[in-house]
Amino acid sequence: MAFFGLGQSADIDIILNGTENRKMAEIKTEDGKKEKHLLYYDGESVSGKVNITLKKPGSKLEHQGIKIEFIGQIELYYDRGNHHEFASLVKELARPGELIQNASYSFEFVNVEKPYESYTGSNVRLRYFLRVTIVRRLTDLVKELDMVVHTLSSYPEINSSIKMEVGIEDCLHIEFEYNKSKYHLKDVIVGKIYFLLVRIKIKHMEIAIIKRETTGSGPNIFNENETIAKYEIMDGAPVRGESIPIRLFLAGYDLTPTMKDINKKFSVRYYLNLVLVDEEERRYFKQQEIVLWRKGEKTRKPIQQQQPQQASNAHADQAAGDSAK
Repeated sequence: MAFFGLGQSADIDIILNGTENRKMAEIKTEDGKKEKHLLYYDGESVSGKVNITLKKPGSKLEHQGIKIEFIGQIELYYDRGNHHEFASLVKELARPGELIQNASYSFEFVNVEKPYESYTGSNVRLRYFLRVTIVRRLTDLVKELDMVVHTLSSYPEINSSIKMEVGIEDCLHIEFEYNKSKYHLKDVIVGKIYFLLVRIKIKHMEIAIIKRETTGSGPNIFNENETIAKYEIMDGAPVRGESIPIRLFLAGYDLTPTMKDINKKFSVRYYLNLVLVDEEERRYFKQQEIVLWRKGEKTRKPIQQQQPQQASNAHADQAAGDSAK
């Protein structure tokens, strides 16, 4: 088929700058496997070069232009034909013409806005990628390169505790308390459960972290619940006045930050689910939402206006900060 211009007559490679100093991050694929890609943050520039290698020496490749795009898009699995782009930048690498030898093109997207975290869920995927297109008369040549974006947050020191009661009139009255309502992804949930009244025979108690992914809007909203972690905190019957401590380490679980109404397409929320099971296998539960956030490895100082005489120092500080990322 290459004789008719339909074959892949050239290889396209996208090489990003600074890969030796940039971290890699894992993200799930649609089939549940994990891939590693270069990690970027909001506001960082994305630069590199595009190498085009002709497959047959001495051949030529006619084209109607070569371009590279930076794309952020949301794909809803039930609506695969439509990709919702929330970020789209384009750079022209070459005007229409022909390639008679291998070519290399530099590119840079400066201070790119990446407002949302990369995410692959049960029914939705949010991805960032570069796409190179060699526009041709019959079939374009296309190459994509994915990257991972993490969204860093910081919360004030005021982080109120959660205190709730669960009760069945004249049968059961318990009170549970968690040390705070917002946790970073490597945090520890610390809490206590107090038994104020126990007149049913409780067999065991467990706490679970539930992830709820919501897609769609209006009458077409779909919720997908997934139990991320389940932890038995008591085995056996409690007595009145007893208290049970809770310590749940989050670092070992596959968690993402809480994502609320992302581009009006989807949300990801997390809940602590406290479950009691009695000897007749009846289940009593109480659910409480918690907020998860991604903590930066170090606090970045906000960029402030510099006086002219401080400009050179500020430039040096910025360069040092960039090399440390």
